[in-house]
Amino acid sequence: MSGWDYDCWIEGEPASAKNQRRIVLLHGKPRVIKSAKALSYSTSFAAQAKKIPLLEGDVALRIDAFYASRRPDLACLDLIQDLLQGVAIKNDRQVKAAECYWNLDRENPRVRVRLKLLPSESSVGTSLFKRSTIWGAEDNLSEKMSAGS
Repeated sequence: MSGWDYDCWIEGEPASAKNQRRIVLLHGKPRVIKSAKALSYSTSFAAQAKKIPLLEGDVALRIDAFYASRRPDLACLDLIQDLLQGVAIKNDRQVKAAECYWNLDRENPRVRVRLKLLPSESSVGTSLFKRSTIWGAEDNLSEKMSAGS
């Protein structure tokens, strides 16, 4: 699909920001921090991510995650949104629509991250738009299928 304002591949299996958090003592007080895997993935993402002038306004985010096993879920969405801050967007609150797909590739785990600026009218809610306005023509079939049910 064309028309993406940001399109980047990140090698390595994506991690979750929420699962497997750790409790540590900082200055004598317990704190909850990201898992070692999430911290490692954050470093790897920062090294590989294509940096662009930060997009301004609301965006749609599409993630295609390719995992090495069937075990992980799609909990990488929150972490990737956080990691895009300062790389392609100013703040993860700009993400007003998100689409995330799980894939299996045992030999080459990776993530494709794409962002698209949304029309200014989307700030009143993407529910006012047909989904194809955000995701493109390939989504028309799923709209027709959901309308028929």
